[in-house]
Amino acid sequence: MMQLTISTSDSMESLGKSLANYSSAGMQIFLSGDLGTGKTTLVRGFLHGCGYLGKVKSPTYTLVESYSLETLSIFHFDFYRISDPEEVESMGYREYPAADAICLIEWPEKADGYIGEPDLLLSLEHHFDSRIIKFTAYNEQANSLIDNVSRENFL
Repeated sequence: MMQLTISTSDSMESLGKSLANYSSAGMQIFLSGDLGTGKTTLVRGFLHGCGYLGKVKSPTYTLVESYSLETLSIFHFDFYRISDPEEVESMGYREYPAADAICLIEWPEKADGYIGEPDLLLSLEHHFDSRIIKFTAYNEQANSLIDNVSRENFL
């Protein structure tokens, strides 16, 4: 496990770009944390790091935003408004994860058992004017990603 303290939204976006540089198709990355901890900001950086140049909006009301890039699809989920985990099943979530896609999932705890295990869990917490991000890897690929990200500076 690794822990970082991030002080600005620009630093959070830089972290997202770094994660994108070391992520690969087929990964599921969970982002857990209270409102306002920077989950969507991190996803915006991730998408920009993958080469997406358009506007990144939170899928709070649509549940999922899809981004088709040249060789990769990215699906950004936000389960904040889910009141029953079975809603994830009825929205067809199981059709999204694929070998040529990365799934970024905000509020994964709301889907309780319907989305499987992540490759990487990012837990974001408020800490005064900063955010603390805890990284938990669930496989060797995510461990390697954490090792690479840990060598970068996000100040």
